Amino acid sequence: MDAINLSDLFIWFVAFLLSFTAHEAAHAWIAMKGGDLTAYAGGQVTLNPLPHIERSPVGMVVVPLVSYALGGWMIGWASAPYDPNWAAQYPRRAAWMAAAGPAANFVIMIVAFTLLKAGLAFGYFAEPLREQLFANDRLQLGSVVIATAGGMSGIAKLLSILFMLNIILLLFNLLPFPPLDGSSVVTLFMSEQIAQRFTGFVGQPMYSFLGIVVAWKILNFLFWDVFVICFRLLHGPVF
Repeated sequence: MDAINLSDLFIWFVAFLLSFTAHEAAHAWIAMKGGDLTAYAGGQVTLNPLPHIERSPVGMVVVPLVSYALGGWMIGWASAPYDPNWAAQYPRRAAWMAAAGPAANFVIMIVAFTLLKAGLAFGYFAEPLREQLFANDRLQLGSVVIATAGGMSGIAKLLSILFMLNIILLLFNLLPFPPLDGSSVVTLFMSEQIAQRFTGFVGQPMYSFLGIVVAWKILNFLFWDVFVICFRLLHGPVF
């Protein structure tokens, strides 16, 4: 691994930690506001990534580094603890807790998009060439813009990754399959009685693995269309 790849690895890891830490900290903060202090007591109500890494070292460090080495981008997981009795007693509060994680990813996505558009408007960034966007026969999530000056290349890559990674996290986590956040968010549109029954049903362990597989298949199906829309929002109708 040469110095350039090490630099890219560092940028990817910073973006990954920020995105996943914000997601879990948002879960923890809303749970605390709703009366469940489990995550607060575990130190999860923080944007410091260390407590989240300590809780999920494989998902927050090992898997991201391995996935980057194998595929050139990072995937992983983290979690904020909560009291299942609290969630069963207050299904709407639990639903808002679930929605908070994707909401944090949405905020990061919007901030990154705004900064990318500003950089394009002021000439610091430019649209990538096709061979830059699809280097090594694979879509480069860190190259949705390129820097027009060498000193901005790291910032261009970081903002590109933050934009695209948080779109992926937002889409994936809002799919209504257990154990993803979307399976709880949908209960906001149900009566409390139906929400309790639905939560009890999808909370069975046998559905978690199936839910992840189905959600991943759907994300693969949706991703290209979503990417094209986002790329056009940045650069205009180029595809």
